[in-house]
Amino acid sequence: MSSVKSDIEIARSAKMELIKDVLAKLNVPDEPVAFSPMGRHIAKLNLEYIDKLKEKNSNLILVSAITPTPAGEGKTTTSVGLCDGLNKIGKQTVVCLREPSLGPSFGMKGGAAGGGYAQVVPMEQINLHFTGDFHAITSAHNLLSALIDNHIYWGNKLNIDVRRIEWRRVVDLNDRALRRINIGLGGVANGFPREDGFDITVASEVMAIFCLSSNLKDLEERIGNITVAYTREKKPIYAKDLNAHGPMTVLLREAIRPNVTQTLENNPAIIHGGPFGNIAHGCNSIIATKAALKLSEYVVTEAGFGVDLGAEKFLNIKCRKGGIQPNCVVIVATIRALKMHGGTKKDDLKKENIKALKKGLPNLERHIQNVKKFGLEVIVAINHFITDTDKEVKVIEEFCAKLNVKVNLCMHWAKGSEGIKDLAKNVVEHCKKAKKDNFKFLYTADTSLWIKIEKIAKEIYGASEVVANTKIRDQLRKMEEDGFGKFPICIAKTQYSFSTDPDLKGAPIGHVLPIREVRLSSGAEFIIVICGSIMTMPGLPRVPAAHSIKLNEKGEIEGLF
Repeated sequence: MSSVKSDIEIARSAKMELIKDVLAKLNVPDEPVAFSPMGRHIAKLNLEYIDKLKEKNSNLILVSAITPTPAGEGKTTTSVGLCDGLNKIGKQTVVCLREPSLGPSFGMKGGAAGGGYAQVVPMEQINLHFTGDFHAITSAHNLLSALIDNHIYWGNKLNIDVRRIEWRRVVDLNDRALRRINIGLGGVANGFPREDGFDITVASEVMAIFCLSSNLKDLEERIGNITVAYTREKKPIYAKDLNAHGPMTVLLREAIRPNVTQTLENNPAIIHGGPFGNIAHGCNSIIATKAALKLSEYVVTEAGFGVDLGAEKFLNIKCRKGGIQPNCVVIVATIRALKMHGGTKKDDLKKENIKALKKGLPNLERHIQNVKKFGLEVIVAINHFITDTDKEVKVIEEFCAKLNVKVNLCMHWAKGSEGIKDLAKNVVEHCKKAKKDNFKFLYTADTSLWIKIEKIAKEIYGASEVVANTKIRDQLRKMEEDGFGKFPICIAKTQYSFSTDPDLKGAPIGHVLPIREVRLSSGAEFIIVICGSIMTMPGLPRVPAAHSIKLNEKGEIEGLF
């Protein structure tokens, strides 16, 4: 029996088409006005070209998943596979994904280019520096940091209270030592000493603004509205007060153009923006998604982690800001992950365990119910592993039938588009029947911030209550008084559970959602609510992926996954 090829081996053997030929499938002309090649296999679309395209009555498919486990779910892989499957059955389709962060790539989760025979390529470039968008976002963010400290150094005309600077620095790596630091040490020439800290780039408000802006003008305006600090009288200081919005936009001018690559089967893929779903809003850029909807008949996009995080934010934040809504939602599940939710240890997942599988099914059911709260219907995709048994597959099929939910066994990882055609056909039929009038948000803009948080906690997470100290409640009330009460909520919490306890699997109810911190994102136009022990700067595991990443004797990259 031949050994199974690794993702990077499969990607390296791919027969890629020239990017102009990939774009031709979307009727994009090979002209400078439409796109700029970034080598042979990557391009950036021009915003002016996108703006001139006519709106289509296209179908948007959102791919989300059950609660993540170490066993893996395969949301990105399924998104890519579904794109290939839809094209296979004759439906012009683009997949819209987020750009991978170097944090997971060198940490423990790995890259975000799919896997097996359902990948986007060139895999190495996508998982590493790609087109430099993340570097541009990091630089723009840290330029604002430098301008704040420079303003204070040269007299502090705005009377910024150095104790009330809200703007932290960022870097696109996992580095726990940078969470809380002291800066300005070493004497007068180095500025004023103060406390500071770093977040990972994907959690930056600049990243959120980047992904939620509709055009360059909107981007610049949102950047200008970032609240960076307060005076001693608690008057807000905005980025525009420091004249930061102009140069920051300049740094982002090229990055804001969507990136186009291809799948292993040479179908178009737009990869742009990359906020995490656990500590940010977890969706690719509105510009990219809307461009795809203008270019293609079907658009497949994903939202980070499970329905409770990525999909909830996609629907309550991205759809609200972008004026879009999905025609169909696909929830990815694996038998392995469901067995883990049922109590099976990772080392025992290869063994058939019907009891554990049935015990884990309430997790899938909760996610299905959560999607339906938005007025949307669901299709379940079982991402197949070779250890899955027919009996285990049948258990899920029977369970979904009782819920009146369609389910498809998908083998795209091993077989590419041939292994996911049934799901593709189901998606097409579902899109034909979908009624857009049924869609609704979980809460209205006029709902108070506290009630918005409670709605997410109780209706999506199954919590019994939300707890917060007086300081946090006062902060929320002050935000409302200052005119930010209509903003949606972006909750940061562990992705591994409906609760804030990563070890609490399945579908727990009656737990408490403890709020540790709230942050105003006045440029991105949402409120970040940090819960439990989640960090906006992750740390590396004991044995990070970086230990295995190297160049071999041929100069090829090894260890990426």
